[in-house]
Amino acid sequence: MPDDTAPATQLTSAHADAIEIFAEVLAQSEEEGLGDDFYSRLCEGITRCTALRRVVIFRYDSARRRILAAGSFGVDLALFAGDFFTLESAALARQALEEDRVLEIAEDLESQLPAEYVARLEARTVVCSPMSARGRWLGAILGDRGGDGPPLTASEREVLWILGKMAALAAMARAATRQHERAMALEQRIDLAREVHEGVVQRLFGVSLALSGDQPFDEETRRRCAEEVQLALGDLRTAMQRPLGRSAAATKTTLDEEIARLRHEYPELGIALEGDNGVLAAPAALEPLAQSVLAEAIRNAHKHAEASRVGVRTEMHDGTFVLEVTNDGVKGDGEAAGMGLRLAGFEALQAGGLLEFGAREGDRWQVRLVVPYEES
Repeated sequence: MPDDTAPATQLTSAHADAIEIFAEVLAQSEEEGLGDDFYSRLCEGITRCTALRRVVIFRYDSARRRILAAGSFGVDLALFAGDFFTLESAALARQALEEDRVLEIAEDLESQLPAEYVARLEARTVVCSPMSARGRWLGAILGDRGGDGPPLTASEREVLWILGKMAALAAMARAATRQHERAMALEQRIDLAREVHEGVVQRLFGVSLALSGDQPFDEETRRRCAEEVQLALGDLRTAMQRPLGRSAAATKTTLDEEIARLRHEYPELGIALEGDNGVLAAPAALEPLAQSVLAEAIRNAHKHAEASRVGVRTEMHDGTFVLEVTNDGVKGDGEAAGMGLRLAGFEALQAGGLLEFGAREGDRWQVRLVVPYEES
């Protein structure tokens, strides 16, 4: 095991306790349907087998593209809501991940961790265990004793290292599950394309051959062509009942939180809320789609324009949800639409809506999402 101490040669009772605690936490989360509580339960388990009394797990969330406080014990997780952590501001976590070992520091904490983290916890000694597997950095476990105390023992370091590996493997397993779901969705889209090609396209191709001839049509030929066109329309209508494209990834955040993240990521864009109340909101069922379109529109403005201001507005009007993102700084002949916007258009179609984007007056570019929505 990578650490300051020599690797263990056999399974000790501490190692067995760590494995048992992880299995217990995982089983409880699955049986009680508390998947989101997994990391907090794991933090509690860490305090049961080490001298740590306060523990926070930070992990990288690929869906939100940011590092989040995923679970905690002994400290309120709400203290970290809305914060933006990076490896650049947490040198201790970066070192632990690079060296793949448990680190413990008691001096100059402000230079090793975000200052707000140290101030909130009033920590004196901080322990960091990496969450990595197969060369991938997935997060870190940070904890302290809540006061003065002796350094961690070699056994406690080994337990923390093992639990970090297990938490990383659990995160990778969840990611693999999501990849499998995306692969299934891709297979469905391929089946849809094949169905349209073999049914609709082939029928219409036959009709086009019949219509391209120079001979006048008799009644039987016209009737046959009309039947084939009707059958093709029926096949197309049936095919369109199936998903047209990817679904927006499920999300537990809100548009307001996504705006905060995007403002932090793109401070130079001057992202501002527009409208009468200056509030950004979407129906809960449309949050994933709205956030996906918002993120793509902001990235498109950052990549294809020299924007100094991006206005964002939402409204509900006559049972229709509308999201508008408008930026200035369009270059030359006009801003280009990235592939992300085109894919977001398929997401909108699947939700029964429409995504429009294009140049507007002056040097502006607008992305507009319109989706019919009823609370019932």
